[in-house]
Amino acid sequence: MNRDLIIDVNSGEVNIALLEDKSLVELHKEKVNNNYAVGDIYLGKVKKLMTGLNAAFVDVGYEKDAFLHYLDLGPQIQSLNKLIRQVQAGNFNDFRLNNFDPEPDIEKTGKITQVLAPGQNVLVQIAKEPISTKGPRITSEISFAGRYLVLVPFSNRVSVSQKIKSNEERNRLKRLVSSIRPKNFGIIIRTVAEGRMVAELDQDLRNLMEKWENALKRLIDAKPPVKIVSELDRTSAILRDLLNESFNNIHINDAALYEETRNYISTIAPDKVNILKLYKSKTPIFEAFGVDKQIKNSFGRTVTIKSGIYLIIERTEALHVIDVNSGHRSKKDNDQETNALEVNLEAATEVARQLRLRDLGGIIVVDFIDMTNPLNRRKLYEHLKQEMAKDNAKHTILPPSKFGLVQITRQRVRPETDVEVVERCPVCMGTGQIKSSILLSDEIENKLRYLIQEQNEKHVSLHVHPFIYAYLTKGIPSPRLKWVLKYKKWIPVHPDNSYHLTDYRFFNLKGDEIRI
Repeated sequence: MNRDLIIDVNSGEVNIALLEDKSLVELHKEKVNNNYAVGDIYLGKVKKLMTGLNAAFVDVGYEKDAFLHYLDLGPQIQSLNKLIRQVQAGNFNDFRLNNFDPEPDIEKTGKITQVLAPGQNVLVQIAKEPISTKGPRITSEISFAGRYLVLVPFSNRVSVSQKIKSNEERNRLKRLVSSIRPKNFGIIIRTVAEGRMVAELDQDLRNLMEKWENALKRLIDAKPPVKIVSELDRTSAILRDLLNESFNNIHINDAALYEETRNYISTIAPDKVNILKLYKSKTPIFEAFGVDKQIKNSFGRTVTIKSGIYLIIERTEALHVIDVNSGHRSKKDNDQETNALEVNLEAATEVARQLRLRDLGGIIVVDFIDMTNPLNRRKLYEHLKQEMAKDNAKHTILPPSKFGLVQITRQRVRPETDVEVVERCPVCMGTGQIKSSILLSDEIENKLRYLIQEQNEKHVSLHVHPFIYAYLTKGIPSPRLKWVLKYKKWIPVHPDNSYHLTDYRFFNLKGDEIRI
């Protein structure tokens, strides 16, 4: 599989498109001033305890307080609270926790009031960005993600990504990492660590430990709410998580971001620096690589697949519903069951792509074409699982029901990507109504009178839609002839096919538009 990353930088926003075999599969939009990104660590202050929910609301500086459930505290929350007190007291310098004595883990069935109190400072990490009217979702189970490893303070476990299937490789990695694991720190070995040597893993671990030490140093004088650690920007985070041998090119149209990205790649994958390219053409980068066209085709309520199949995607408050329609695609040589299977398999591929592209989360219900053969339903289920395996978001897929419905749950940590693919009508401005045509000539004449008699314009020409041109210039007497008799001045009228029906503009002798 060939992968290309296209990065479009414009004022206030960075748009990132991930192409797999030239097909758009992910689209990320990052605002330059986004202060609440997944992975950011804050020193917050507990505002309110909700015993009924067994949760707390924490002030992290957002307009809505962040939500912290008891189950998101993490078993080592007492150790974290103890560390915060010691660091902020100003008499702590054991940042690597070599001599730190951890507290016992909390019980899973405990109460929030046993751990937190109103007004208490607490170190938390953004687990879900603010969505709609809700504040951020947070956790106090702090972790630091690197290229190959994830560092988890106050843990003593070494775990390996389940996507590494080889038992031999899993054992090798676990043995290597266990030999370099610092005391009082747990480590999660990421999928991209497969095949890596101990020197690369050790360097990644050193970087994470340095990040941890810097966070504790910032805590010393910190007053909540304040950001302690900022997660990588979306561009670097995508490169950290996805960059592998399948990447062909990374195109960026901004010199500053190009240099930042180049420096970052040189630290995580020096052999990949040459795939980074600075885009300099005057043609917009998304247009040049066909991203704009794919965006227009892939978003909106109706999504059409090349073969004629189309999907209807509806969003409700509780879930997303996707309806599969065969459209005009059918083969006369096949029976109905075979046609339904072929349509469903092709639609399943597009459904998996749409979930990634739009970053849809929560409950998704897909209504496939009905199939009576259980083997065909099994084929569809296996194919959908195979396509969804490319998705990094956590998800669960249930087999098709007897009604042909497939239920999917997919993790959502950010607002879904939504692109407006329809444009506001320039004639009615979205109202569905236009000005009465019988009044248009009166409106034009009123403005013409104003320009000639009050503004004393010597040379005025009028540009209109060809239909209006014909109305103004034909007939005896035509409206233009009446203007000549009334204002003693010849008014040139020009037809313009680019104008909409009720559009008109005045120009002076130099060809400059006269705005009224």
